Amino acid sequence: MAGVGGVVGGVILDESVLLASQQLQHPDSSSSSSHSSSNCASFQPDAHFLLSKLRHSNIPTGISYGPGLEAHKVSILKEVATQYSIHCFILDASSIDDTTREVKLAWSNIGGCILYLVSNKKRDIYPKLSKCGWLITILNVEGSSACENSSMVYINKLQELPLTICHINRKRGAFPMYPTQDGLMFVPLTFELPLSPQLQEVDVVLHKATDEIISIDLNSSLQSSNTITYSRGMQELQRYMEHHLDLCVIDPLNYIYPVLDRLKIQHILLGLEDLKTRGCRAIRGANFLKVDDFNQAGLIQSLSEAKLALPSIVKPQVACGVADSHSMAIVFRVEDFKDLTVPLPAIIQEYVDHSSTLYKFYVLGEKVYHAVKNSTPNADTLMKLSGSNELKPLVFDSLKSPPTTKGNPNSGDGNSSKATDHCIDLELVTSAANWLMRKLELTIFGFDVVIQEGTGDHVIVDVNYLPSFKEVPNEVAIPAFWDAIKKKFELKRTT
Repeated sequence: MAGVGGVVGGVILDESVLLASQQLQHPDSSSSSSHSSSNCASFQPDAHFLLSKLRHSNIPTGISYGPGLEAHKVSILKEVATQYSIHCFILDASSIDDTTREVKLAWSNIGGCILYLVSNKKRDIYPKLSKCGWLITILNVEGSSACENSSMVYINKLQELPLTICHINRKRGAFPMYPTQDGLMFVPLTFELPLSPQLQEVDVVLHKATDEIISIDLNSSLQSSNTITYSRGMQELQRYMEHHLDLCVIDPLNYIYPVLDRLKIQHILLGLEDLKTRGCRAIRGANFLKVDDFNQAGLIQSLSEAKLALPSIVKPQVACGVADSHSMAIVFRVEDFKDLTVPLPAIIQEYVDHSSTLYKFYVLGEKVYHAVKNSTPNADTLMKLSGSNELKPLVFDSLKSPPTTKGNPNSGDGNSSKATDHCIDLELVTSAANWLMRKLELTIFGFDVVIQEGTGDHVIVDVNYLPSFKEVPNEVAIPAFWDAIKKKFELKRTT
């Protein structure tokens, strides 16, 4: 590939690698008739995977098609281009210069060459685009081995393209797929391809294993990975990591086990009681009780011993990774526990009046960030909401439809003075974040805090691994990611 100058600064995908044509048989025609079938174009499923990765890569991306392409196919391409916010270019073999000028106008100062992905059925256009400095990458639909020469690259599947871009740019000393000023590169791995060749291109693995969980067995100790069943792809990655102990992983799979179990996290949070600031404010976990049966004898006494009053919030013990882990309920009367649909075993957790204000904290190594979010209202408002339903439990999915008040998150229940009585103590919460980081040995995690009305207690109501960080601007989050990952990587190299 030495004959091609520059790094990959833009990607153009030809329609020949995006559209799949099928021959549809007319039911009222014989198979021998020349008019018995018609072409029906559809978008390649793998193309959506590729476009999704490219959209987040910071690399300008476009779709090209010839001037004679059928109108319905053009319509499909333009619809997809709109969906992914990318450009559409008409690529005419007889006027290549016009196309290259159009691309330059659309993508000024891209800082590299154009990678043009095309089917091997369009061989006539290769030489013309090569002369323009484009890197021709051929999708080999015949299925021969992927390879490269001085002017062209050959790949077998669309999913190979992100890693191919990384390989090309890395050989030239650049940082592909969302490069940062400090040199951090994010390379998307795919389980659709063998992992070993992909992992040879990376230095650090950053995973979201909680998204790859199929089932969790709480009857066994979560100290063992045998209690968790991962997807086939995640199992392959797990085996690779076990056989390549020199690979830096953020974070090792066994480190995330505590955040999968709400009971384990509640017990860990009990250790926060020694953390107090000069103002004597406390940060703690919510009071809780584990139940295996909502009809168990002595439930009222057990609630009292756990310092739980009603209403209380009921959550599955499994915190994430399975379909119903976010199925919850707020219960107002003891008699309503018996018909509750929340999966068992469950955690009955203290419901804290907090003026509808939730503080989401994000931990990236030694950096701690937070955002203020609207939350569920105080108990008296919840009772009014449920009053029209005879105080029946409020059942909800915490990821989709929690019962919240509308408007400014500091508006509370119409009494904003309550929400401002106790401002967040960032020193206290930062101390708790650092304590949790040491206790959990996690590099990247998040937790939610509410401030209890009356006492000012800072109560941690949830802990999770690798949150979305969507409230943290990219220009803040990406450098923090770099600092955390670099420190972990350098520590790994010295041990």
